Amino acid sequence: MDYTEKTCRDFVESVGSSKPIPGGGSVAALVGALGASLSTMVASLTIGKKKYIGVEFEMQKNIDEIYKIQNELLDLVQQDIDNFEPLAQLYKKKASTPEEKAALKEAKQNALYEACLVPMEIIKKCGRAIELAQEFATKGNKVVIADSGSSAVLCKAAMQAASFNIYINTNMMKDKELAKKINGECTARIVYYGALADAVFGYTTNTLINTVIETGHTI
Repeated sequence: MDYTEKTCRDFVESVGSSKPIPGGGSVAALVGALGASLSTMVASLTIGKKKYIGVEFEMQKNIDEIYKIQNELLDLVQQDIDNFEPLAQLYKKKASTPEEKAALKEAKQNALYEACLVPMEIIKKCGRAIELAQEFATKGNKVVIADSGSSAVLCKAAMQAASFNIYINTNMMKDKELAKKINGECTARIVYYGALADAVFGYTTNTLINTVIETGHTI
């Protein structure tokens, strides 16, 4: 079952059920995709406007990239489910002999690592989406600057939510050096792109409060 084919209401109800999937990773990916889609909209409403002819080429390049990120994040909604299921099944599995117990422990450790991969991809893609949101906020159609700001805010939230899905898995890893390496990369990205998202939020807020935005023929 591909959860991205469900209605919004069905997806939300599935998340709120007693089943472990879809969980935080899938929700983070969906939130990131929604954040990216707002930037896609801003770019769409900038391209073709006489007022923004000077950034036409740049906007076209950026809309292609943000649209790609939007769809990749949607794909990660289901991929997170697919990556988590093997780990969930392993925790249900029983082992009797010492050999079986050792094999089960090793399989769980491998599954914990695999379960970190999709959340890390969500963080990477949302980080780039935040960079693009900054471009759209500063150079795009000011009539929809609120959506550029919202894009950055949502992508930051998606990154933070995805990070929890990394930390919970690395917490249970026996290979502490590997766990430390994964945590380090995750934290560095959260700090850097979180600050960038805050800057976009601040710029957007300041523009909306202190600038008179003329709609004219820009929307």
